[in-house]
Amino acid sequence: MLVYTLLILFTGALQTFAARVQVTWDVVYLNISRDGISTWQAIGANGQLPIPPIYVTQGDILELTAINHLDKPVSLHSHGLFQRNTSYYDGAGLVTECGIPPGSQFTYIIETGDQSGTFWIHSHYGMEGIDGLRAALVIRDQDTQLLDEYDEDILLTLEDWGQAPLNSMVDMLKTTPLVKLIPNHPTVLINGINANILQPIRFTPGRRYRLRVISMSFTYWFKVRLPGHTLQVIEADGIYSQPSAADGLDMCPGQRYSVIITACESLEFNYALNVTFYSDFIPRSPGLNPRYHHVPIVYRKDAPTKKYPVIEDHEVKWADELAMEPRDELMLLEPVDQHIVLNVKVINSEMGLAIHAFGNYAYASVPVPPLLTALTTGNMALSPSVYAPQLNAIILQHNHVVELELRNPETLIIHSYHSHGHAFQVVETGPVNSNSSIPVKRFTGRQPMRRDTITLAAGQYVRVRIKADNPGVWYQHCHQEQHNYSGLAFTLIEAPDVMQRTLRVPQEMLEFCRILGHPTQGNSAGRFGSDMTGIDLPLKVHGLADFISGL
Repeated sequence: MLVYTLLILFTGALQTFAARVQVTWDVVYLNISRDGISTWQAIGANGQLPIPPIYVTQGDILELTAINHLDKPVSLHSHGLFQRNTSYYDGAGLVTECGIPPGSQFTYIIETGDQSGTFWIHSHYGMEGIDGLRAALVIRDQDTQLLDEYDEDILLTLEDWGQAPLNSMVDMLKTTPLVKLIPNHPTVLINGINANILQPIRFTPGRRYRLRVISMSFTYWFKVRLPGHTLQVIEADGIYSQPSAADGLDMCPGQRYSVIITACESLEFNYALNVTFYSDFIPRSPGLNPRYHHVPIVYRKDAPTKKYPVIEDHEVKWADELAMEPRDELMLLEPVDQHIVLNVKVINSEMGLAIHAFGNYAYASVPVPPLLTALTTGNMALSPSVYAPQLNAIILQHNHVVELELRNPETLIIHSYHSHGHAFQVVETGPVNSNSSIPVKRFTGRQPMRRDTITLAAGQYVRVRIKADNPGVWYQHCHQEQHNYSGLAFTLIEAPDVMQRTLRVPQEMLEFCRILGHPTQGNSAGRFGSDMTGIDLPLKVHGLADFISGL
């Protein structure tokens, strides 16, 4: 259901026109086979999977209504949207809201503002997203100069699709490793269908195609290449870049790219868009990990497909955010007011379950969402003592420049770091171990590229910067769902003093908290000061991380 109406917005003496786009999702269970292999109870909207993409235009206001027909709460996160002055619409379950109770409905008011590009929407409660509740979101540009750079817009969504519902296994995941619950590798879905039965993409000689690629994945990485063609990268995670030539895209869960591909002048050959599906932290298995799929690129129906020799990954020029520059030419944020170092560590519990963490504790939700704690505890909101240790809460002062150094000393496990509320400047990557042969890489242009999701490679660190100019509570986490669920997350409590003056949580959301049994004020336990009575002791991971602040 998609309805466009016209809204007139006034900004000073200027009058601009924007649409109010209304979309309704009836969130339901569906017994469905999306891959033609297994049938199980997935989660969809309006009786269908895949959920159709949502298209709006820069400046529009998206009104997304979720009607919850499940037996569990639902929340919806607009992945990549900054939600300025509306942190409560960010959709992070038990972080910025308590969730939409079963049998209830709620409308997220999502102002696109000056953002445009390629995004997606997914559930952020339990594992509902991995079970199907996800869809592409495209914000069309108003910049006519950008629109002149291509002739046609093509959307390519990449998904990993399991053999059984994970949302129904959330409780079991507390005691059983994921690999034992679901031993089979997922199926690859491209544009919502099994990658083995794809329809071709038709190219016309000389025509310029904008290919938007979204990794709507929760576990696996994707590599995308089109031999015989150059990819001109113009967008990463909703941030436009100066055109940057690449041979391919290596995408972690949650990343998005736009590339412009100029079609060949000849009709002599057809080509294949190569999609590799892989995971470095899951044992390799011939035909399963990695797995190779080929999307036909058809110039002429009866033309042969041009063959290219197999080349090694190190021979490919992959898109690299450190070599890209943003079009808006935002300079490097400096000087740094706060430098924060977090080391990742993975330990095995007594039950053999892998526990992942940023900070001193494995992240776990608490009775009062941290946004409500920040809004209702007055001056105490500036003190870490009102936030339970398992929130790994980091308090930021308004407009401070913050550098996060995320360090992954593990030699086998790779992560996908996603930031809510911000696109960070990518400043540097390098080895955690100074004796490593891995090179240190620093941004090479005049200004560092920004994005909201990045690979945190095994044995390496990544250094990123943000300006704390978006008061709210912002969830920071690994976008591999099992790592996120087992605790690899922290929260940025950004300018709580400013939040208290500027944010007003809708009364309906507070009522949902009461329905679901969550207090709506006080510290993480719903009490005063540092009294955390009633909260389970957090799982402490000794020697996990150092926090160095105030430099």
